[in-house]
Amino acid sequence: MRIRVVNPNTTASMTRLIEASARAVAGPGVLVEGVTSSMGPASIESHYDEALAVPGLLAAISAGERDGVDGYVVACFGDPGVDAAREIAAGPVVGIAEAAMHAATMVGRGFSVVTTLSRTRGRALDLAVRHAPAGACRGVWACDIPVLDLERDPSVLPRVIALAAEALDRDGSDVIVLGCAGMAAFCPEVSAALGVPVIDGVTAATLLVKSLITLGLRTSGRDEYAPPPVKRYSGILAAFMQPGADGSRQGGVTAKEDS
Repeated sequence: MRIRVVNPNTTASMTRLIEASARAVAGPGVLVEGVTSSMGPASIESHYDEALAVPGLLAAISAGERDGVDGYVVACFGDPGVDAAREIAAGPVVGIAEAAMHAATMVGRGFSVVTTLSRTRGRALDLAVRHAPAGACRGVWACDIPVLDLERDPSVLPRVIALAAEALDRDGSDVIVLGCAGMAAFCPEVSAALGVPVIDGVTAATLLVKSLITLGLRTSGRDEYAPPPVKRYSGILAAFMQPGADGSRQGGVTAKEDS
């Protein structure tokens, strides 16, 4: 089984940390490959960043399809491009926010998210509406630490622990969700300090993808997640045309077959 964990930003050191977390839980017989996006922002901390991260993500998914990858993890808590990736991937595609939030609802009545910058709180709340029952997400708390500082600032871990403790108390939650792929390595220490389940989306998504593949499940090719319509793309996105759009079989993104 081959699972590709795609980091939609272009920071390779973060990809290495994400890959290590995914491999730690994947188990025998699972090849986990961390991939850094070939284009886009160094970190994803705004709607603008997220929008410009999607082409690189889709290029990585397209490459995975050519390489025979069985399933994918989108390793950014905003879950950028997950729906688009599902249109072109034969195997399952899971975002780390959706995986973490689903898991949180199975081990507690309510969860709080501890994330990076306050400007990303709205996106996390939007995803909670989609992925969790009403009221399950009790709050989203920002430590206001830039994503790229997570791996180089020694004060980050104690700050995350303190903020998570405050979130549990004020929200009345019983589970913490770490709201950034760059926090993946913090999970055991935060959980030990707080005595509650602490969920990292990278590991949760890796195991969910593994489970879906084991069950023989793939994204439906009917209706919304069917391959995207063939049409011409222009300018710097011309390489993303579906095969046949220009009268040939060339194209940067290879769509899955209809199910």
